Amino acid sequence: MPLLNDILKFNASFVDNKDYENFITTKKPSAKAVLLTCMDTRLTELSTRALGFKNGDVKVVKNAGATISHPYGSTMRSLLVAIYALGAEEIIIMGHKDCGMGNLDVDSVVKTMKERGITNQTFDIIEHSGINIQNFLGGFSDVTANVKSNIETIYHHPLFDQTVPIHGLVIDPHNGSLEVVQDGYKKLNQLT
Repeated sequence: MPLLNDILKFNASFVDNKDYENFITTKKPSAKAVLLTCMDTRLTELSTRALGFKNGDVKVVKNAGATISHPYGSTMRSLLVAIYALGAEEIIIMGHKDCGMGNLDVDSVVKTMKERGITNQTFDIIEHSGINIQNFLGGFSDVTANVKSNIETIYHHPLFDQTVPIHGLVIDPHNGSLEVVQDGYKKLNQLT
């Protein structure tokens, strides 16, 4: 529990010193965009700063691998809410090189789970309920293909507004350089 104690001690000082004033913004993103990126620690600040965004410019959705794993899951819901309720007019899907979800060894993850007390019975129950653990925990072999797959999932979603551009990027977590996977404006021109 030392981490929680450190957090609470820091927070008390943060509030007392009014450091929060540096982060005051509105609920709506001023750049009118939502960014889906990975939860990798190297991207905590880099994912927005390398794109030229500051606090309040974009809605940021993060998960393992910047992946939409289900068209009706929380990631897709967050993107739709950003568009329809929070004023986002563009989507940026940004994967990154050297991602931990690239070629993730699911068997190793399952082994660690078992070592930490998850029983075979639990895995059997999950499998019998129709969830394939390999698919559920699995990653991807190609970050560019993963970004493209996410873009296609969004474009084919029945609740998605087809006039919203979706940009696809891959960032290098070592230096912040970007590769364009898809220019959302060009894609929109092709669709119209």
